[in-house]
Amino acid sequence: MRKIETAALAALCLGMGLNLAACSKDGGGSGEAPASASAAAPPTDAEKAAALAALPAPYNTGDLSNGQRKFALCRSCHTITEGGPDLTGPNLHGVFGRTAGTKAGYRYSDAVKAAGFAWDAEHLDKWLADPRGFMPGTKMTFAGLHDAKDRIDLIAYLKVETGYKPVP
Repeated sequence: MRKIETAALAALCLGMGLNLAACSKDGGGSGEAPASASAAAPPTDAEKAAALAALPAPYNTGDLSNGQRKFALCRSCHTITEGGPDLTGPNLHGVFGRTAGTKAGYRYSDAVKAAGFAWDAEHLDKWLADPRGFMPGTKMTFAGLHDAKDRIDLIAYLKVETGYKPVP
């Protein structure tokens, strides 16, 4: 019975995205989120719906549930919470508007450091479709998300979850 309970708890934790240490630079550690990551209360469903509605088209029609499912492909290497750790890839909180290759404390490939653009939906869409085709020389091993609707949903999800604020 103990093994079943342990397996069920592990599955629950994986499903909730708490197994973020798998790809961390130090190979794990305590598995606890940094204090700053837990300090901010997560947005409510109503706040998420309002944030989604405020996005420019076509992202305002994004399916956040599908975007969350697609982010599962990214979760082994990226976190999205404010103050969350860098794993194999950088933490993505605040990514929109940030110049590619400039997140403090993360070691980017030379290709990303030399990109010279700020992350926006258009660049992220091209990146997600084919990272190595869009930016030859990147360290990112993800093969790409080929369905355009899935990319819209994922970008909408990331905008809602990573602190994106539309410019008035």
